[in-house]
Amino acid sequence: MTVSRVVNGAPSVRPETRRRVEKAISDLNFIPNGVARGLKSNKTGSLGLIVPDIVNPFFAVVVRGAETVARRAGYRLLLCISENDLALERQYVEDMISHCVEGLLIAPVGDRSLSNMELLVRRKFPFVLMDRSVRGLDCDIVQGDSVAGARRLVRHLISIGHRRIAAIVEPDNVSTARERLQGYREALAAARIASDPELVAETSADRAGGYSATHQILSLDPLPTAILAVNNMTALGAMQAIRERGLAVPTDIALVCFDDVEHLAVLSPFLTVMNQPAESFGTVAAQLLLDRIAGKSSDRPRQVVLQPHLLVRESCGAKAGPPATA
Repeated sequence: MTVSRVVNGAPSVRPETRRRVEKAISDLNFIPNGVARGLKSNKTGSLGLIVPDIVNPFFAVVVRGAETVARRAGYRLLLCISENDLALERQYVEDMISHCVEGLLIAPVGDRSLSNMELLVRRKFPFVLMDRSVRGLDCDIVQGDSVAGARRLVRHLISIGHRRIAAIVEPDNVSTARERLQGYREALAAARIASDPELVAETSADRAGGYSATHQILSLDPLPTAILAVNNMTALGAMQAIRERGLAVPTDIALVCFDDVEHLAVLSPFLTVMNQPAESFGTVAAQLLLDRIAGKSSDRPRQVVLQPHLLVRESCGAKAGPPATA
């Protein structure tokens, strides 16, 4: 009992006794059992975070932002990677609940995640969605303006002379893909350019998906003059496929995408991107979650929409200039 009082900072311990206990703790390299303490207090000091992919630099930066806010608030962040697998996402949601995390940040697999999220809703478990929304679910969320971002990217391509523009997107059950395809079509319609279904390729939002989708697009006749990729990893796969066909970016085909690749941009600022404030996705979502845990939020769900900005570089075929607003 005395050791417990010392470990938990109780004032009712004599200074000499406290000193002896602390020395014993140091000599034995004793580490308090945080789980046991959490079960007693219902406060584990931990938050969960589930993202679909950590290879994608966008999600890596999101995690960094969330971890910074959590750490400053005295919380540890437990990270899980769902790999865009619905069953794995379900397993991690259940694991987070069983490990008594105090709240959960999640970038869901897609609309199919509804049943996984309803498990949290039924338990009144605090959670915040990041990047992707889920159809039929009204909850706290931090997301980008994907419609406006895609519209701005395609408008830029049209403004420098492109008319036959292809798009590589994820399936329609992922909200970001759905919204970016909407923005793509709106920009074409505004310029009175017919939307050709052949120019839209659905794939996984990774390098392998971008690679295979681009080979599909490059089999068309006539070829498109530009490609909009749903994200940076898809764009890298597209670049590989374009080069394998003996073509060059932007000489033969322009390439633009969502999300910058920080370390590549430093080495060679090449890709024209609609850059989203990735770190803010994590920091804002983590703060919303902490507010929800502390009871500082109303019952009404909160939606935060972060605006992207256009970075014009070589890959679109236009002369790079200062960053343009979305």
